[in-house]
Parts: sequence; C-alpha cells; structure tokens
Amino acid sequence: MKKIAVFTSGGDSPGMNACIRAVVRTACHHNLEVMGIMHGYEGMIEDEFVPLNKKSVANIIQRGGTILKTARSKRFMTKEGMEQAYKNLVKHGIEGAVCIGGNGTFTGAEEFSNLYPINFIGCPGTIDNDLVGTDFTIGYDTAINTVVEAVDKIRDTAESHDRVFIVEVMGRDAGLIALRSGIAVGAEGILIPETKNDINKLFLRLEEGRKDKSSKIIMVAEGDETGGAFNVAKQISERFPNYDVRVSILGHVQRGGSPSCMERVNASRMGYAAVEALIEGKKNIMIGIINKEIAFTPFSHAIKHIEELNPHLVKMMEVLAL
Repeated sequence: MKKIAVFTSGGDSPGMNACIRAVVRTACHHNLEVMGIMHGYEGMIEDEFVPLNKKSVANIIQRGGTILKTARSKRFMTKEGMEQAYKNLVKHGIEGAVCIGGNGTFTGAEEFSNLYPINFIGCPGTIDNDLVGTDFTIGYDTAINTVVEAVDKIRDTAESHDRVFIVEVMGRDAGLIALRSGIAVGAEGILIPETKNDINKLFLRLEEGRKDKSSKIIMVAEGDETGGAFNVAKQISERFPNYDVRVSILGHVQRGGSPSCMERVNASRMGYAAVEALIEGKKNIMIGIINKEIAFTPFSHAIKHIEELNPHLVKMMEVLAL
C-alpha cells in the first residue's frame, strides 16, 4: 500500500481533527501518501481530493469540527454515485481509506467496499455514542461536558426563580447524552428513547418527590417518545399548574467546542490504529476502545444500535434523584 485517503462524513463531532491528524502523521511515518477528501462521500463523487502532509495537520488537535468539512450524500446511495466515487479514487491512486463518522458513514463504506476493491477502516465519530464496539465515540465526552456546563448555569437561574427547566439535548435514536449528563447535573428526571412510559414515571416522581424543592431539572433526549421538550413542558404544566415551567433546547452547541483531553487522546489512538489496520490488510472494521484497549468491530455489527442501556446507571439515576 502506497496511498490512502481520509475523510469525515455525517454530523461533525469534537475530536475529528485529532483523528485526522493521527491518520496523516501515522501514514507519513510509514511513508504512505495521504489524500484528504473534502465533504465526505459527496466530495468523493465531486473529486474534491487534497494532498495532506505533516504540516497540513499542524495546530488542529485542539479545534472542534473538521478541517475536511462534512456532508451527507444521497448520491452515494446510488449505483451511479458509487461508480463515480470509485473512478475518482482510482484516478488518485487510493488503495485504502479511513472514514470518520457514524452509522450512515459505515453503512456506505461497507456497501462500497463490497462492490469495489478499496479497503475501508472506520473511526467512530459521533456525539451520540450509539455504536457497538467502543466505550466512547469521538465527540461524546466533549458533548456531555458541554451539556453539563450549560445545565449547571441553567440550574442557577432555576434555583433563583423556583422554576422547573425542561432541557432538551441531542439524541434522536439514543439517550446516552441525556442519561450520563443528567446524572452528572443531578437531574430530577431523564426521558430517553430507550425506555417507554417515561412521562408517567416522571409524574409519579414529581408527585412523590421532595416538596421543599421547587426548582427542578428534567433532561429530555430529542428522540424521546413524548415528542421533545415543549411537549413535556406542556404535559407537566397541565398536570402541575403550580409549577413555573421553562424550556431550554441546547441544540447544535453540543457539537462544537474544543475537544476534551480524553477526546484528543482517544481520537489519536483510533486514527493511529486505523492506518496500522489498513497496512495489515484489514477492511470493513471500526476501530474502537474497550476497557482502554484498541478493539476491532465489523461494520455490520458496529452499526447496530445498543438498545439496552446500562441498568446500573438507570437505577442509580432513580436513586440519586430522590
């Protein structure tokens, strides 16, 4: 192998740049040429290839987002789109690629490499932490720390005005951001997609909870069955008319920001391991870190969402929120 490519795809996440840096510098160490593909699979189709070297990735480890930009590509889902992408990869002499992204990224990589002789290795870049095969995805640690910092400030104003704040965080299909950050901020309730009838349990907790505590924080994952923070606020106001209820939707602030120390180290380890895996001839696997050790998980298994949350975390949340 003499030449590889690296690209980011799907939603951006803090730590992607650290991973890109590790991929490029590890490749340079092994005397491999590296091409960066701008805008993910869309850039692969549009021939947006740029050469990268050690200097290209200097001073980016601390930056959020991705210097290679990112996008979602409907055209890559088509036969014609994949064929054009392959032609461009061949034109630039690419023999293997490191893709940094989530479920959609890995699904596309697996389908593509099953049709064309290009090996793909994935690094899990998503703030949702919803991939099997790694304890933490790139971006998750920074995202939950961003949420904790924001909710700590919301708690101050909630206490000052005796208000109930419904805080909505990202997590269309997974509630891991809401669960872990909710525990960290001492939330009185956490509503997540993985559990059902959350709202009824929440009502019960509010009825049986401490009567001397008038300010409360309720964490809601955007994909919860109740339909988001505004619906939860409406139902709480109807059930408890004496509560002064407010809504705060954190939105895309969770995606940005300088990556945490753990994020930078984990992303660097994954990028380094991805290049080593390509050199060894591996394909269609995601690089992860499980119990502090590098782990390899087939794309087909990694993209299956973890349906069961850690029951100990859920139980602990219920006990500590009393």
